[in-house]
Amino acid sequence: MILVTQQIEINTPKGHTIAVTEFHSKKNIDKTILISSATGVLQKYYFKFASYFANLGYIVYTFDYWGIGNSGSNQNQIKLNNTTLKEWGSNDQTAVTLYAKQKNPNNELIVVTHSIGGQIVGFNHNYTMIDKLVLVASQSGYWNLFDGIDKLKMFLFWHLVLPLPTKLLGYFPAKKLRLFENLPKNMALEWSKWGKKRNYLMHYHNDKDYFFDKINIPILSYSFPKDSYAPKKTVDWLANQYGSNKIKRVHYTPAKENINKLKHFGFFRESFKDELWKTTDEWIRNN
Repeated sequence: MILVTQQIEINTPKGHTIAVTEFHSKKNIDKTILISSATGVLQKYYFKFASYFANLGYIVYTFDYWGIGNSGSNQNQIKLNNTTLKEWGSNDQTAVTLYAKQKNPNNELIVVTHSIGGQIVGFNHNYTMIDKLVLVASQSGYWNLFDGIDKLKMFLFWHLVLPLPTKLLGYFPAKKLRLFENLPKNMALEWSKWGKKRNYLMHYHNDKDYFFDKINIPILSYSFPKDSYAPKKTVDWLANQYGSNKIKRVHYTPAKENINKLKHFGFFRESFKDELWKTTDEWIRNN
């Protein structure tokens, strides 16, 4: 089947543009998927997943948050970038949700999130446009929910590794640390504040800005063994913040030979298309 991709720039309420990629084929099943990335992960990481679903007949959108990838990530831009983590949801994800719905008004809209993408859905002002939600390793980052050496790593990350160079340089130099893409200053510092609090982002709860308890749609929430970024109890915590009574929690244990390949990023690798992508497609169609 011929797959068509299109590069798009859309305007956001804050005035900057977001880089979006649309995937579709000649087949059409009247369903749209919007993929909301993990922190500092380029949208291109999700292209094989997007292509797979586009070939099934979905219209699929990926995008880079403001300050990441093709959405204003060069060093001069990122030093001037004043966006917050909350605004990645209330502005960026909100804007792309609206675009996807307006372009395909009769389609069911499914948001597939990875890691932080599922946290910021709670700030998405257009949450009522979302029909279903798939949370892939979306979690709390509170350091004390982790165990063993990972607890120490998370404590040091929130208290030292993330805030100190960010304050010094005016952005978080993640590339130099071989972590992920560089992060805007305010976004990074807000994230570090969340990670220090038992209730994570809900510590700063404001009914005007948070919509978690209003999102009552079918939700599929995945977690995976040996995921040092999103162990099971951190994923349980986030799933419990949503107000939906239609949540399916799956702690997925792969075949033994794949257990070390899955972890936090493996779900979106093509090697898991028969094991996980097909199952996700079936859940979307049957709920």
